[in-house]
Amino acid sequence: MISPSQFIDTFLSTVVDVIPIATIIFGFQLVVLRKPIANLTTVVLGFFYVILGLSLFLLGLELALFPLGETMAEQLTAPEFLYSFKDDITESLHWIDYYWVYLFAFAIGFSTTIAEPALIAVAIKANQVSAGAISVTGLRVAVALGVAIGISLGSYRIVVGDPIHYYIMAGYVVVIIQTYFAPKQIIALAYDSGGVTTSTVTVPLVTALGLGLASTVPGRNPVIDGFGLIAFASLFPIISVMAYAQITQWLNSRSGSKENDNAL
Repeated sequence: MISPSQFIDTFLSTVVDVIPIATIIFGFQLVVLRKPIANLTTVVLGFFYVILGLSLFLLGLELALFPLGETMAEQLTAPEFLYSFKDDITESLHWIDYYWVYLFAFAIGFSTTIAEPALIAVAIKANQVSAGAISVTGLRVAVALGVAIGISLGSYRIVVGDPIHYYIMAGYVVVIIQTYFAPKQIIALAYDSGGVTTSTVTVPLVTALGLGLASTVPGRNPVIDGFGLIAFASLFPIISVMAYAQITQWLNSRSGSKENDNAL
């Protein structure tokens, strides 16, 4: 349970974090623009709601999301769980034996991204400015698949202990190649999609999952191997969104060519 002192400490620390933001906003409004703040009472009340919401969110991270992610990683990598699916318990564990970890990483990456408020906002705006050409659901699913694949691959990297920079460099080589061939109207949105996935819902669970894996897989260091999943969650949505646009463009051109053939 949350103690009153714990909530007060979190609330006060959040106030300290928000003060610079409020100072800049009010400072520019009053000093640079030299105009009064419209609906000051509403604005102040809104800042209070923001501080209260952030405080409750931070407490929720500490009490639920972080422990849940670490607990799931510990349970999925426990030797008694892994050996329950092997016929010979004398055999050593290999990367393939951690397939439940990869499935869980895929599922948690997809579900948290679909529920990501920042992604929903970007998808709605993209749909509006493109006059419906970019589907809200299609964009969200494409980004979620990218995050799911990225986190699964990142979990595999933690299990086998490979250096992270090889994966990241190879991924950005793919991104550069795709950028050359992808439709121009989707490129900037694809790059932004990699950033909006690393927000309030996805980051806590993914970070906890990575640290939990690195803490329980033998031979892994939480500091060296535990971090880096967020990089995968940011990189692979860029690939998946541009791939989604390229596949859609190819299907549209194919259907168009068939209609022309039928007309002839």
